[in-house]
Amino acid sequence: MGKIKIYNTLSGKKEFLKPLKGKRVNLFVCGPTVYDFMHIGNARTIVIFDMFAKYLKNQGFDVFYLQNITDIDDKIILRAREKGVVAKDLAEAFLKEYLKDMDALGVNSVKKYAKATGHIKEITSQITRLAEKEYVYRLDDGLYFDISKVKDYGKLSNRTALQAEDSVSRIDYSKSKKNRGDFCLWKFEVKGEPSWKSPFGAGRPGWHIEDTAITESFFGAQYDIHGGGRDLIFPHHEAEITQMESISGKKPMAKYWMHTGFLTIKGQKMSKSLNNFVAISDFLKRYSYQQLRFWIAKNLWRSPIDYSENAMIEVKMSLDKIEEFLRKLKGIKESVKNPLAVKLLKKAEEDFYAGLADDFNTPKAFAVLFEFIKEANKMLDENMIDKKSAVKIEEFFAKMNSIFDIINFDKLKTSNVPAEVMELVKAREQYRKDSDWEKSDELRQEIEKYGFSVDDTKDGTVLKKM
Repeated sequence: MGKIKIYNTLSGKKEFLKPLKGKRVNLFVCGPTVYDFMHIGNARTIVIFDMFAKYLKNQGFDVFYLQNITDIDDKIILRAREKGVVAKDLAEAFLKEYLKDMDALGVNSVKKYAKATGHIKEITSQITRLAEKEYVYRLDDGLYFDISKVKDYGKLSNRTALQAEDSVSRIDYSKSKKNRGDFCLWKFEVKGEPSWKSPFGAGRPGWHIEDTAITESFFGAQYDIHGGGRDLIFPHHEAEITQMESISGKKPMAKYWMHTGFLTIKGQKMSKSLNNFVAISDFLKRYSYQQLRFWIAKNLWRSPIDYSENAMIEVKMSLDKIEEFLRKLKGIKESVKNPLAVKLLKKAEEDFYAGLADDFNTPKAFAVLFEFIKEANKMLDENMIDKKSAVKIEEFFAKMNSIFDIINFDKLKTSNVPAEVMELVKAREQYRKDSDWEKSDELRQEIEKYGFSVDDTKDGTVLKKM
């Protein structure tokens, strides 16, 4: 297990990953508010942390990946009202759709999905403890956190309490607040809206308190990594830190904070409010989930990426290169032993994992992978990779795929050569046996029209995509 560095939003620099308890990594990532279908912008964050969790496991860490589900919220209530359904039923229906999307995207590293409504007791416990420490004040519509009582408020986003003017979000708005940046912990009961009993009156939780109540119940007051989209840094994650550290007196709440870059479309952030999103289910009607995962993986996790048809064409071509290379390896029968092939593979493996160890730098790692394919293809053309080396190369790709899930190995078991091309190859082989070189060349030209080049080797005809 090598040393791993990750960029920490809290410190503003790369730091070596040193879990609080040995090799155990407690990872929490903000999950969805289940009021609508998920889009590929949401998918970016979820897929990145699925890959990152799998990478940590690959490196020998014991990862507990926890994700919350916001299943009570203003947006859910409003959408349910618009549709004339019960808020709880709407949330349950979209949670099922979300989990269906996760399954379709190969996201299977999450150990626990924790619903906010399943942790009301823990939420009210946290608010009670905050009130006892005099961080809470009461207004007509709910209980609020007084940020002026926290000296280091704003340390994640580098803002002061006075700079929290744009922090009003979701259920945090109230004209009567002491400070504009104060946020709602508990919203008092409104007729016709879901509510729960509590020591301070019936109502429902604020958005920020859900996450800290959930993480405290699973991880305690401190844990290793908190992840999410960079749009959540302020005010959401700032509020989480403020709440949990005020309750426990322990700092930091999370040792490392990882925030993914925005996914844009034509330069604009993809979002439901702008109605410029591509639903995951619609995307998967046109492309494979491996193509989506590779598009996400080939970009640095904390940099912005822009969605376009051209980007997906490039992704398809890159994955075709990998698949074509692996098909060639499967076709190796006997060839000259070449120690250079093993040496090339060893160097590629070292450089690939060195790239990942440096802030999960996937662009750097995949650049190594494609450079290896380029060099190995030259050796294949000269019949200089033996079966044993080919198996080792395939093992490396399988190990890489256990992290990224971008290659469909089942697809490699079947030929990607059209049946009509195979018929032409058979006919050409017969002409070659009959020494009819003119007819053989004519069929070579026909095969090339389908986009395949023909190599005649001692093991028979080898087709390559042109």
